[in-house]
Amino acid sequence: MQEDFLHYLWKHKKIEILNLKTVEQEKVELINAGEHNHNGGPDFFNARLKIGGQDWAGNVEIHMKSSDWFVHNHETDNNYDNVILHVVWEHDAEVHRKDNSVIPTLELNEFVNKEALGNYQKLFDKTKKWINCANDFETIGHFTMNNWLDRLYFERLERKSKAINDILKQSKNNWEAVLFKLLAKNFGLKVNGDAFFSIANSFDFSIVRKQQSRLSSLEALFFGQANVLNQDMQEPYYLELQREYEFLRQKFGLTNNGVVPLQFFRLRPVNFPTIRLSQLANLYHLHQNVFSKIIEAKTKEEIYDVFSVGTSEFWENHYTFNKQSKTSKKRMAKTFVDLLIINTIVPLKFSYAKCQGQSAEDDVVGLMQQMTSEKNGIVDAFNVLKPISNTALQSQALIQLKTEYCDKNKCLQCAIGSEILMRRD
Repeated sequence: MQEDFLHYLWKHKKIEILNLKTVEQEKVELINAGEHNHNGGPDFFNARLKIGGQDWAGNVEIHMKSSDWFVHNHETDNNYDNVILHVVWEHDAEVHRKDNSVIPTLELNEFVNKEALGNYQKLFDKTKKWINCANDFETIGHFTMNNWLDRLYFERLERKSKAINDILKQSKNNWEAVLFKLLAKNFGLKVNGDAFFSIANSFDFSIVRKQQSRLSSLEALFFGQANVLNQDMQEPYYLELQREYEFLRQKFGLTNNGVVPLQFFRLRPVNFPTIRLSQLANLYHLHQNVFSKIIEAKTKEEIYDVFSVGTSEFWENHYTFNKQSKTSKKRMAKTFVDLLIINTIVPLKFSYAKCQGQSAEDDVVGLMQQMTSEKNGIVDAFNVLKPISNTALQSQALIQLKTEYCDKNKCLQCAIGSEILMRRD
């Protein structure tokens, strides 16, 4: 058993609160469990109790054993002088304050529902499972599941919003620049995301603005900063890019020393970084104000229209600079744009609205519910346990659930874990 289970029982009053008594047999009335403290100091601040008929206001400390008080040296720490109750699973030592007064002790194991204890032990047993609640996940009620997934999705959005705010500060509050950097990262997908992000950070976005009227200039900028224009090649298109990039390098004092190398290994040709960089250049060549169009878009169809772009002519029959291929337009597929909507556009719209003091929750939910569920290892595994993910909102929430709760054994902070713990046969 872990101490956080005792925190859970106390915080949510999952104990026989009408029958509580200290080890000295004084009646304990739990009026307010207090504010859960996740930092240093007592576990719960500002609790209100009645012990032996006397009102108390102060802090509560929780341990597995009473003797842990001394193991943690609380007897010499002034932060624990205002502890009014010591809640333990097993009482094995009398505990005193610095002035030698006895701190009342509540031995919790006498007042915990045996079914809750059994559910806890079952949930955290040592049997190897994909997630702790794998055997019970299918039985979770519709209301609990849907409400928890909604909360998880916005929790995930809030985390992404913090990262976007960091980029905003680095970009001197230029939202167009933020969007460009986020799009660049996601155009690179998982394999080249860091490389594309480093390219976008290697020059000021104002240069993109200045070169938007000429597609060849944007391609020269992107390919040059990606460090792929330094070969000896006689292809006319390649030579043109070299000349254009050299001009831009001199004019704007460009350097690509910190750019992460591009990767081609294990990528489908349509996802080669050469193709994605050309598409990114074409996007900004065709649309002068990408950010405003994205913010104004309410449906995925409107966003599809913005991203309905392909490559420059050279890339219609090439995937790399030195090898010709069968001719194809290589427009961005809707499945690729869906990923951009999920991972870039929706988080950006949410963050921008927050920055403006507005709420974008309805727009965000509406847009994410238009998107079909992602397909990946995490989502597929949850769907095996219980067919649940139909929209991108749900798939994003499930990713948040797995990475931030299941993988970290935070079942006691999870609505699903809580429902399982409180079940009665």
